Amino acid sequence: MRWALVKVCVAVTTMVVVAFAVPLGLVIRELARDRAFSNAEREAAAIAPALSITTDRAQLERVVASAGSDAGMAVHIPASAAGDGNGGGGDGGGGAGQQAVDLGRQRAADKDIAATRKLGRASTTEVPGGSTLLQPVALTSGDIAVVEVYVPESEVTNGVATAWAVLAGVGVALIVGSVAVADRLGVRMVQPAQRLVESAHELGEGKLGVRVPEEGPTELRLAAVAFNSMADQVVQLLANERELAADLSHRLRTPLTVLRLNAASLGEGPAAEQTRAAVAQLEREVDTIIRTARDAKPQTAALGVGVGCDAAEVVRERMDFWSALAEDEGRKVRVAGVDRPVRIPVARADLVAALDALLGNVFRHTAEGTAFAVDVHNGEDAVIVLVSDAGPGIADPAAAMARGRGSGADGSTGLGLDIVSRLAESTGGDVRIGRSVLGGTEVRIWVQLDRREPERRGHRGTGPGTMRRRRPTKLVSTFNRSRSLP
Repeated sequence: MRWALVKVCVAVTTMVVVAFAVPLGLVIRELARDRAFSNAEREAAAIAPALSITTDRAQLERVVASAGSDAGMAVHIPASAAGDGNGGGGDGGGGAGQQAVDLGRQRAADKDIAATRKLGRASTTEVPGGSTLLQPVALTSGDIAVVEVYVPESEVTNGVATAWAVLAGVGVALIVGSVAVADRLGVRMVQPAQRLVESAHELGEGKLGVRVPEEGPTELRLAAVAFNSMADQVVQLLANERELAADLSHRLRTPLTVLRLNAASLGEGPAAEQTRAAVAQLEREVDTIIRTARDAKPQTAALGVGVGCDAAEVVRERMDFWSALAEDEGRKVRVAGVDRPVRIPVARADLVAALDALLGNVFRHTAEGTAFAVDVHNGEDAVIVLVSDAGPGIADPAAAMARGRGSGADGSTGLGLDIVSRLAESTGGDVRIGRSVLGGTEVRIWVQLDRREPERRGHRGTGPGTMRRRRPTKLVSTFNRSRSLP
């Protein structure tokens, strides 16, 4: 495209230069010729007054010499008027027997001089080395003298070559300038197109972070915007797919926890050992799937938009499930705030996954006999769900909340808290980890009912850099009072 633009510009500029330079060069040549013959006419006109006074050869020679044109000027006086020294004051027949007077070097042919004398008007004729101007002059005797002025070819073409050289230089400069401008325009068009092609190839090779600068002509800028939007959508879709795979895999850990606990109660024996080994192998495979699926950036789409559920009902249902396991392990369980409906703008399946992730972590990371509790606090514009336990607590809450940093020696994938955090942030809320009244870990899920956007300041977690927003005063007071209850 770049060279095509250059070729087109060269062709167009060359045609324009030729269309203007050739006629202008011809005009300049004609102007130079007219200037040369105008000078010759002025020289011939300078002799005319002398011819009207006298035709004496000696006097005319002095006039021609004083004009400084004796080398290129000739005067031809007919025989009938020659010798009339005082301009026709002879004896009436003074022209008889006289010879014609010719001053200077004659270059024109006799027939051309005779034709000029007969026609009585100036004419030009070609002679070797140039041209001559034949100017008729009327004498007092009524005869016609002819003044011949020689115009050499060098005078006719004086300055023409220089003017043509200047025109040629201007034309070449215009062509070179047009090539430079066309090349810059081509670069301005081609480079964005090349970047778009290269980015498309890189995106096809799996480099999802590639983007195209929005530069160049309007059409290419729009193409860059469309490409970047498409790339963002591709990244979004891939992230959603991987998050979905990770979430589904993480939900498998809930029945795996039950299987592990049941397998631990089977006692000794080959069958029991095989069952525990199979459960452990299955749990490792699920963890591998989760870690593999989490290699993408977190998705930005909100979860459960446009749907809702009864948080109290979901909590009651999941606590019925986990209470059976808690009873087998001798854990004390407390549930509060679920005696009346609590509607939240979260999909039921997402809330189930979040609760199972937190309660599964309690069973997985605390010793048997450790108590835990789930509290639901309902306010005018927010709902708080507290999951607390009496375990050892989390040493580094910020690291636990950071996505991808929860995996450690205990085999945790770190995705459970991320599922909970994304659920809360989809409503404009957040998640915080602290010390519970039971002495262990407390995970506080803040669900915003009016879906206000959170003001993000740094990474998720506790301490400086967490998300900050206005807390409803009434809900905070109720929440603080509930924390002091036994």
